[in-house]
Amino acid sequence: MASLLSISSAAPSTTTNSLIPQLSSSFKGNTRNLKPSSNLFPSIKFSKSRTRTPFVIVNQASSFGVPSADSGTGSVRFRLNNLGPQPGATKNRKRKGRGHSAGQGGSCGFGMRGQKSRSGPGVRKGFEGGQMPLYRRLPKLRGIAGGMHAGLPKYLPVNLKDIAEGGFQEGEEVSLESLKQKGLINPSGRERRLPLKILGDGELSVKLNFKARAFSSSAKEKLEAAGSSLTVLPGRKKWVKPSVAKNLARAEEYFAKKKAAASDSAEPSSA
Repeated sequence: MASLLSISSAAPSTTTNSLIPQLSSSFKGNTRNLKPSSNLFPSIKFSKSRTRTPFVIVNQASSFGVPSADSGTGSVRFRLNNLGPQPGATKNRKRKGRGHSAGQGGSCGFGMRGQKSRSGPGVRKGFEGGQMPLYRRLPKLRGIAGGMHAGLPKYLPVNLKDIAEGGFQEGEEVSLESLKQKGLINPSGRERRLPLKILGDGELSVKLNFKARAFSSSAKEKLEAAGSSLTVLPGRKKWVKPSVAKNLARAEEYFAKKKAAASDSAEPSSA
């Protein structure tokens, strides 16, 4: 009975083995340890974009314990011995007069004859070979348009109508500082060094104390008619040599004595 059971159980195995083809493989491991995996290449990532681009391989060296350049231990610190310009930032100079191998030929790129091929300073800027140069052919303008100092302003002008609109009260002082505080003038650049000049455009009925370097004739008449006080500020004296200043002082003293003597001689004659 036991023999019959063994024969019956072995028969199906022979039939199944005969149906499966025998495949030859070089794999010699245990096939039971193999597990199905959806991603056969874990280090490969496919870019999800509409355009067809090649796949990108991500560096996973850090996951396997390999030190990278970005890590603190593998990065190189900046030292004086490893500093240098970027590649392509510097360029070697041309070495003139070093033969044909330097790349400029036998005349070093200066040609064979002419003033520019000789040694020395060469041709000055603006020189056109003896003909009338461009800076002399162009027409010139007078005054400030031509770059002359004669056309530059010498005063900072303010009209009477602007002072009337400034809201000055009776008895107040009108000077360069007070006009800046009121916002009537805002000099900038070269104008900050210019003195004040009062012009006569407009009318002013308030009595004020004016302090300026100069007054126009119309402004002076209107301010005196309104009862305002005018103070002419002295200008900045021009620097002269000490010897010249001494001679000017002696001349002023001489003419002062002469004027006093002339006035004294005129008094007895009138008496």
